[in-house]
Amino acid sequence: MNATAARIAAVLRKVRGAADVRVEQTEGLPLLDIRPNRDAMARVGVTAGDVQDTVAATIGGREAGMIFEGDRRFPVVIRLAESSRADLQSLAQIPVPTATGSFVPLSSVADIELADGPNQISRENGKRRVVVQANVRGRDVAGVVGDARAAIDAQVALSPGTYLVWGGQFENLATARDRLVIVVPICFAVIMLLLYGALGSVRDAVLVFTGVPLALVGGILALLLRGMPFSISAAVGFIALSGVAVLNGLVMVSSIQDLVKGGMARAEAAREGALLRFRPVAMTALVASLGFVPMALGHGAGAEVQKPLATVVIGGLISATLLTLFVLPTLYARFGRGTSGG
Repeated sequence: MNATAARIAAVLRKVRGAADVRVEQTEGLPLLDIRPNRDAMARVGVTAGDVQDTVAATIGGREAGMIFEGDRRFPVVIRLAESSRADLQSLAQIPVPTATGSFVPLSSVADIELADGPNQISRENGKRRVVVQANVRGRDVAGVVGDARAAIDAQVALSPGTYLVWGGQFENLATARDRLVIVVPICFAVIMLLLYGALGSVRDAVLVFTGVPLALVGGILALLLRGMPFSISAAVGFIALSGVAVLNGLVMVSSIQDLVKGGMARAEAAREGALLRFRPVAMTALVASLGFVPMALGHGAGAEVQKPLATVVIGGLISATLLTLFVLPTLYARFGRGTSGG
């Protein structure tokens, strides 16, 4: 797994936008490695159990008896002194008993060395894992992960039993997208129901709802002009933008409906309604846009979340305001409900 993680990290470092790539450190803990030499043991008549018992007694310690003081008992444990346990030459001279009753040094029947052992073995859901981490700079997370996936699939072959999982901010992004797929249609459906309840006409409700697509177009164009990717904060901005666009459209259509009910022709009512509601609609859009300007130009902590949201709202309000003031009255004059109902 460490070798595979190193290959993945090497590929990830070549992906544009991936920075600070590093692999979780799982090795580097010094260990005393004593490996029995079976050929040497066979020549002198020593078994692996003899070697293990000797090493266990001298390094780990072994109970050799008990000391009694009244009704208290104290075990007697024998082992090498700490200074000798840390000295490879002293360990090499530890006597190991043979089958004939003689002794041979430990170094003659085992290989003794200091080796780098596992520093930690991380697990998740009962499975071992090695983490490869990277920050994303200058690009969107989804784009970097997409390029990294393609490069890793082409250049790194995973061994049997291992698999690759993408987590962190990308996992949060994927989860949020799945939720937005459910939340956004529900929001639009609720908006349509509220519009129908306020206007009493499906036709007029659809006309007001046309402010949403043009507002979304303005938000998308603003993101493209600033070179920003689509993100969850941008999606939240689109939802907020839709509410403002529908509100302005509702103010406009309600004014036109009042004029039509007063006996004015539909085309003339659309013109007069647009003139009457020009200031309220323009002021609503202007105040909202100016309020988001500091967020759109921010560079401090949290700017990566604020800038896409503010950019979407400002760009969308511009296009939505143009729709409300010019396009919506024209659409109502052509398709809106007349004095006789619709």
